Amino acid sequence: MRVKINLKCQECGSKNYLTSKNKQTHPEKIQVLKYCPKERKVTLHVET
Repeated sequence: MRVKINLKCQECGSKNYLTSKNKQTHPEKIQVLKYCPKERKVTLHVET
């Protein structure tokens, strides 16, 4: 079953991205390097 998740920037705290994941195959939280428009650089984004 796929669920929608938000990705939150670790530096500024803004929720920049919406994505989905399969909870059965990946129960752990997602951590991805993504571009943050507020910081204007690539930062770590974590699932909320």
